[in-house]
Amino acid sequence: ADVASIAVAYFRALDIFGMSGKVGVVVPMATGTWSGTAFGVDTAVTRTGFADPRMTVSVNFLGAPALGRSGMRTHRAKTVAGFQLSVQAPLGQYDPALLINLGLNRWSFQPRLGIAQAISSHLIVESYVAATFYAANPDFFGGTELTQEPFVEAQFHAIYNFSKPGLWLAGSIGYGRGARIAIDGVKQESLENIHASAVLRVPVARRHGLKLVYINGLTTRLGADYDTFQLGWQYAVGGRP
Repeated sequence: ADVASIAVAYFRALDIFGMSGKVGVVVPMATGTWSGTAFGVDTAVTRTGFADPRMTVSVNFLGAPALGRSGMRTHRAKTVAGFQLSVQAPLGQYDPALLINLGLNRWSFQPRLGIAQAISSHLIVESYVAATFYAANPDFFGGTELTQEPFVEAQFHAIYNFSKPGLWLAGSIGYGRGARIAIDGVKQESLENIHASAVLRVPVARRHGLKLVYINGLTTRLGADYDTFQLGWQYAVGGRP
């Protein structure tokens, strides 16, 4: 598969009973070509359109009170813990007559619990555990039903903040397992992967930032084995003093 995608995202910081929180939505679009050999015949398909949007809500219940910009600049938290819930809605491009689609035609829900610890004024380490739960797709390819078991994952990150505000570098490693698919009750193998990634965030101007991301599939027993490169532009709006 050779796929290019772009996503529009909106996030808003919240004061949730004195705790810092955030809500957001991400709407992705993609175009790509999938090629392979089916029954001894080389074949390829192209898809272009919207993928499934994702909505998130999160709250930091320890170590990160809701603050204005001036408070954020001076606040130094040692330990921060938070909870996030993401919901993916089946609103992307989908046709049950096709095997490859940009949308999945099913809901998914992912609760996530994370904790971060400041080692020094520049270095932070953090980790999280998460589980993704999938609803059934009752109208999979050819009118069959697709179900999927939960996918459990854990990640560890290290973030280094440079002296220049807004400039930071992060490295991550993660492990995931599960998500066994069943089509009309016939089960497939479950996924098991180890991925590593690096992120560089560079301030460009006031309120503007550039984010570079690289993701590598270190080991893959079943599932996507890939090198991913991402380029993102961030712009902050609003906020109280």
